[in-house]
Amino acid sequence: MRNLLAVVLSALFIANTAFADDSCEAKAVSKDGKPLAGAAKAASIKKCEKEAAAAAPAASSCESKAVSKEGKPLAGAAKAAFIKKCEKDEKK
Repeated sequence: MRNLLAVVLSALFIANTAFADDSCEAKAVSKDGKPLAGAAKAASIKKCEKEAAAAAPAASSCESKAVSKEGKPLAGAAKAAFIKKCEKDEKK
């Protein structure tokens, strides 16, 4: 029974990984709509996977709100201060 459960979980994990790769691979197209190839394709897929990981539920809502008045993402000390204040306010 344990072996069957392990096989099923492994299959689901592999299928999920393959699906994530396909979606990023499908997005690897040029501005003209032609599929990318070589280093450009690899860079596009890597960027897509990085963005997908960043958008994972592990990111707090405060991090997504950390933007300047111009709409640019905050960085460094400004971002840290904003997140600290935001999380403090959420606990109230």
